[in-house]
Amino acid sequence: MAQPHCVVYDRHTPVPTDPDPATALAAARAAGGMLWVGLSRPTREQVHELADVFGLEPLGVASALRTHQRSKLDRYGEHLFVVVQPAQYDDAAETVECHEVDLFVGEDFFIAISPDGQVDLEKLRVLLEEHPEVLDRGPYGVLWATFEFVTRGYRDVLDGIEHDIDQIEEQLFGDDDEVSHRIFALQREVIDLGHATAPLPDMLLRLQRIVENRFHVDDAPAFREVADRARYVDARVSAFRGTLDSALTVHSSLVDQRRNEAMQRMTETSLEQNDQVKKISSWAAIGFAPTLVAGIYGMNFRTMPELDWPWGYPFAIALMAAVSAGLYVVFKKNDWL
Repeated sequence: MAQPHCVVYDRHTPVPTDPDPATALAAARAAGGMLWVGLSRPTREQVHELADVFGLEPLGVASALRTHQRSKLDRYGEHLFVVVQPAQYDDAAETVECHEVDLFVGEDFFIAISPDGQVDLEKLRVLLEEHPEVLDRGPYGVLWATFEFVTRGYRDVLDGIEHDIDQIEEQLFGDDDEVSHRIFALQREVIDLGHATAPLPDMLLRLQRIVENRFHVDDAPAFREVADRARYVDARVSAFRGTLDSALTVHSSLVDQRRNEAMQRMTETSLEQNDQVKKISSWAAIGFAPTLVAGIYGMNFRTMPELDWPWGYPFAIALMAAVSAGLYVVFKKNDWL
């Protein structure tokens, strides 16, 4: 079970800190500074202990105990509860990995909780120390830096998805029917990413107003800038969804077209075969008539009619020719030949 990591900041300078949150909070208040707390894979008991120490609202605590939440911003009195979802893109697997981070922001404390332990909170804290002007602004400065870190991290994710969409567009006009599975899979990942990014513009607009009211200023340009980036990210994600929907429609149309072309070829082949059968049948009938006459007269029975007739042979030849010619005319007229 991981223990909370506590760091007291006297403005932007970290000072030696007791690992106990209650003691560290007292030290931060005595120094007039801020307490940063990071906790990974917490138990319910640890979250409730932090709630008791920092006076967190029960509704916020209940939200923190529910995992797999979308990005959101809730205000409970003087405290804020924020859920953000940093993301990474696995280009080989074409999957978006979003991991929840729960944040509690107070007057003199900032609590970051990674429910699944997949987000390196210590790395985020170290990045903050590289920008002392952020720490000088207290917990709300840290909150701004967190949004800055998260929204900038989406850039690589969006570029990776866009690259794969370009590949899909090239693959669409090939003969690979598996492209539909790729489109479906990537579409699902984009939808998951949309769950993380879609709420951000409204969240940051609300946060901008909270900061303006809290610090009695007319504008909060830093939060407005992050809000603009969040809107850009959300617009790109929405565009990706539209592109993938169109790609799926195009692929379906191409599959239907190829199926129709195959059916047309089969139909044409069948018609050609029918024409050949009709021709063969016609010639067989034409050849059968003389064979029938010749076969009858070739029996050589003594009592056959016209057997001793002098014109019997010419008559038989003429009969065979007449029957064959008649059949030829009939078949030709019916377009069998």
